[in-house]
Amino acid sequence: MILYEMIDYDTLRVIWWALLGVLLIGFALTDGFDMGVGALLPFVAKTDVERRVVINTVGPVWEGNQVWFILGGGAIFAAWPPLYAVSFSGFYLAMFVVLAALIVRPVAFKYRSKRDGAKWRARWDWALFAGGAVPALLFGVAVGNVLLGVPFHLTEDLMPMYDGSFYGKFLGLLRPFAILAGVVSFSMLLMHGAAWLVLKTEGVIAERARRIGTVAGLVAAGGYALAGLWLAVGIDGFALVNEVVPGAPSNPLYSEVSREGSWLAAYAMRPWIIVAPVMGFLGIALAVMGLRAGREVSTLLWSKMAITGIIASVGLTMFPFILPSTVNPDSSLTVWDASSSHQTLFIMLVCTLIFMPLILAYTSWVYKVLWGKVTEADVTENADTHY
Repeated sequence: MILYEMIDYDTLRVIWWALLGVLLIGFALTDGFDMGVGALLPFVAKTDVERRVVINTVGPVWEGNQVWFILGGGAIFAAWPPLYAVSFSGFYLAMFVVLAALIVRPVAFKYRSKRDGAKWRARWDWALFAGGAVPALLFGVAVGNVLLGVPFHLTEDLMPMYDGSFYGKFLGLLRPFAILAGVVSFSMLLMHGAAWLVLKTEGVIAERARRIGTVAGLVAAGGYALAGLWLAVGIDGFALVNEVVPGAPSNPLYSEVSREGSWLAAYAMRPWIIVAPVMGFLGIALAVMGLRAGREVSTLLWSKMAITGIIASVGLTMFPFILPSTVNPDSSLTVWDASSSHQTLFIMLVCTLIFMPLILAYTSWVYKVLWGKVTEADVTENADTHY
């Protein structure tokens, strides 16, 4: 037996679908509070010292947290090449805006304290705001568009083709449901950032974070509920018409897809997936209660549960679809027809089993070493070593 045949092709596809979800959730759980803190910066910190306190709560960890984003992009490229090709070509301008915001953020971290001028630092503070708020919003918009379906089709040689002009592709993403998804994403990460600040700061900064985080959590819960209702009654789902052929080659054009019914029909077929939205709503409720009560560690953990549930609910609801097409549903990408080869998925899985524990161990060690609150005394007495 060839080594990679120890695990059948379809099982590997499902494993890599799940791993992609794990990586995206890991990114949201870690870099998500970095983005939330950046978006909160102008509103929870009023003086220069307060803003330095806020910045230094994430300063030592934001680079490590972005590893999850890089891993997610790498996993899409290596495990799901058609998804990488179709999504990056269609969302090109949106991706550029997100990457520009993520590039501005480290520059702002490094340059903000290079000069003492108030205007200089204020400009970089707003750059940090943009570096947090823009990705938090656009990632949600992207998820909303995936649920709506994307206007592409595949040619006979599997080249993705999009309708509309270059700029029209970007503006076309800003559909009402997608904007609602962006609001859910933005408010969810604001709540997460607020929970982090309550854990890492004290005094007026923590109090402001509690107030804003409470409102953000309520907005996230309301938006998530509205999005679910919208999916139930206002948006058509996608469904495979033909039966899945075990071990079939990765060619989306071999599948027959219809657009009918609702995405939420998945809950009738797989009732156990209701655990994901329950986690989302329950996590938000407990996080908001924790913020109001002034609890710290548990509030952050409940916020993480909410994010895990909300993101997981999207993937579980859409399964097996990864990127549906509104122009030609038969071009839609699914778990069964958009993966890399059997051997590639197996080799990647072996590498993941080796390196993922190392990443988790390193991340845990970093947070253990850096545990504790950041105070105004820390940043004023250690000006040369803090942002």
